[in-house]
Amino acid sequence: MRKTYFLAALLASSPLLAHESVSSVPASGAISHAPIGVMGDHTHKRGEWMLSYRYMRMEMDGNLDGTQSRSASDITGTMMSPGAYMVAPRKMTMDMHMFGAMYAPNDDVTVMLMLPLIKKEMSHVTRMGANFSTESDGLGDVKASALLNIYRSADQRHRVHLNLGVSLPTGSIDERDDTPAMANAKLPYSMQLGSGTYDLLPGITYQGYSTLFNWGAQFLATHRISENDNEYTLGDRYELSAWVARSWSQSFSSSLRIQHSSWDNIDGFNSELNPMMVPTADPKAQGGERSDIAIGANYLFIAGSLKGQRLALEYSVPFYQELDGPQMETKSSLNLGWQYAF
Repeated sequence: MRKTYFLAALLASSPLLAHESVSSVPASGAISHAPIGVMGDHTHKRGEWMLSYRYMRMEMDGNLDGTQSRSASDITGTMMSPGAYMVAPRKMTMDMHMFGAMYAPNDDVTVMLMLPLIKKEMSHVTRMGANFSTESDGLGDVKASALLNIYRSADQRHRVHLNLGVSLPTGSIDERDDTPAMANAKLPYSMQLGSGTYDLLPGITYQGYSTLFNWGAQFLATHRISENDNEYTLGDRYELSAWVARSWSQSFSSSLRIQHSSWDNIDGFNSELNPMMVPTADPKAQGGERSDIAIGANYLFIAGSLKGQRLALEYSVPFYQELDGPQMETKSSLNLGWQYAF
C-alpha cells in the first residue's frame, strides 16, 4: 500500500475544528451534508429513505511515467527506432450515471445500494501515426453497503460510522471493439466496465459540525478477494479524504476537499491482451497514486414542493500524480448530484 501520511495528518487534525464556538444543536440544512464526491458520508434515522442520482465525468489526457510526462512518440517510437509499445493512448473520458438508494432499518444501521451505468471512450495513435478510438458502455459493478454508527458525542456534533460493503461482479470484463490490428478485439483493462471479482469495501467516516462549519475525513478501501474468469485480479485501491464546508445560508454551503488515492498493479494477466501492444494492456503499468483538490457546493430546498431535495456539485483537479507508467494522466473530475430524503 502506498503511503498517505500527509492526509493521515489531516484526518488526525480534523477534530481541532471543534474548538469553534457552537450552539447546542448541530448544524442543519445544506451544511449537514458532506461534499457530493464523498460516498456513504452519512447515516439516517430509523425508517428514513434517500434516493440519489450522481453524474460523474473524468477526463484524462497524455501519459506519465512516475511523475514525468511521456509523449506518444516516447511510448511508440518510430519504425526506425521502435519504442516499448506499438500504440499510445492519447485521451480518455469516462461518464458514469450512478443511481442509489439508502434505507435505515434502525437508528444505528443504514443500508445502501449503488447501481452504475458507465461509458468510456479512448483515443490512440499507432507507431505509424494512424489515429483510432475505442469505446465501451454498460452496467458497472453494483455496490451494496451497510453504514454502522459506532460513536456519537452527547451533543451530536461528532459522529463516526463504519462503511462496510461489497462490490458485485456485474460489470463486463469482456468488452470488445474494432482496432487497426484486429476487428472485435478484446479491450484493455482500463476500458472494461467491472473488476470481474467480488470485492470487499471497508472504510470509516468521521464528521464534525458547528453552527457554520461541517468538517470530516473518510478512509475507504477496495480489496479484491479472488481472481476473475480472465485470470487476473485488479489491484487493491485506497482512498483518504478530508474536507471542510461552510454554511452561507440554511440552503447553501460550499466546500473544499483534499483526497489522496493509491492503487496497485494488476496481478496475473488476460491472455487475449498483448502487453507490448499498448500500455493500457500491460498489467505492470496500472498502479499509481494521485492527490486531488476539490471545490464544491450544496443547495438544499427547505420549503415548497421540492423540500428535502438537494442539488450538489464538486470539481476536482490533481496536484500530484505518480504512476507506474506509462499510464494516462488524469486532468479533472466533475461530480453532479441530486438527493431526496424522506
